[in-house]
Amino acid sequence: MDELKRDKKVVKEEFSRYLLDRVKQLEEKNNILRTINRQIESEFQTTKLRQEQEIKRLRGELSRLRSLPLLVGDVIDVFDDGRAIVKINNGSSFLVKVSQNVNVGVGDRVALNQQTLAVLEVLPPSYSTNVKVAEVIDDTGVDYSMIGGLDKQIEEIKEVVELPLTNPELFEEVGIAPPQGVLLYGPPGTGKTLLAKAVAHSTSAKFIKIVGSELVQKYIGEGARLVRELFQLARDNPPSIIFIDELDAIGSKRYDSTSGDREVQRTLMQLLSELDGFRPRDSVKVIAATNRPDILDPALLRPGRFDRLIEIPLPDEKGREEILRIHTSKMKLGKDVDLRKLAKLTRGASGADLKMIVVEAGMFAIREGRRYVSMKDFEKSIEKISSSPKLDTEGMFI
Repeated sequence: MDELKRDKKVVKEEFSRYLLDRVKQLEEKNNILRTINRQIESEFQTTKLRQEQEIKRLRGELSRLRSLPLLVGDVIDVFDDGRAIVKINNGSSFLVKVSQNVNVGVGDRVALNQQTLAVLEVLPPSYSTNVKVAEVIDDTGVDYSMIGGLDKQIEEIKEVVELPLTNPELFEEVGIAPPQGVLLYGPPGTGKTLLAKAVAHSTSAKFIKIVGSELVQKYIGEGARLVRELFQLARDNPPSIIFIDELDAIGSKRYDSTSGDREVQRTLMQLLSELDGFRPRDSVKVIAATNRPDILDPALLRPGRFDRLIEIPLPDEKGREEILRIHTSKMKLGKDVDLRKLAKLTRGASGADLKMIVVEAGMFAIREGRRYVSMKDFEKSIEKISSSPKLDTEGMFI
């Protein structure tokens, strides 16, 4: 009997321990499940909040899409009583109210309510695609030391363009208006574009380059609009230098002609209007280049538009030697290379021709597996370039 009682007691104790262990396990599992439940509830609340925010955003976007579109216009005049005169795209002008939290100025592009025509916001300036793709360079990386044979022309362009941008107070003290425009004319490849880039670099001005043919457009008024936006782009980024290459594409003499030519003449008249200085252009200078000054319209060449006409001629013998020295400064030259003799052999060559001669001479050296360029390479290069049909017809290297 005693053994039986002891066995029952042992069984009872073991069962109690088992129950305690089991309860402990269940409590731990319950705690884990409660933690998971809290995490799920937290994630649910976060997801619910995100969904509510997204629904609110989408409803707002839908409301904006359902609202009437805004009209776009240009501010012509602003009054102190919170009203302004605005001209919209169809040419009509309206006296409209301006919202209290909107500050507008003359020339601003604004958005108008389609029903009340009230000014709701000021829009950023817009430029056409052609103006956006114009070559806008913050630093051209070209200095005067890279130009040879144009010492006189460099001094002239410094006086007309560089001095008014760097020391405008000198003109105020003397009491004269600084020159506004410069026309560079001369044969192709003589350094007109290079000279304009060097001035921009020297004055730390933005260089805005566009070819005259890019201002010729198909539809009426498009070319004139491009000219306006081109000058506005320059005014928005002072100091700036506008360089119009191949000016004769839009600046040729005006005659009675077809509708297409009349559109070119409209573009020319807009250019004349901008050059006349109806708006302040103290920090904007215009440099144009052409190979055909004889066909330009006389209205372009009068003082007040292009104040200085600078001829960029073919380099003389001394100039050719300077140009060759510039282009060969980084080359490994043989001891027999005589730049003065090469300058005599290249009579009639432009700066671009001389650069090509130097490149071709280097190519001859590479073909023969040499690391330096000899006089013979230059002579072969001159013979090759001078025998080109194109140069032969132009009478180069006479």
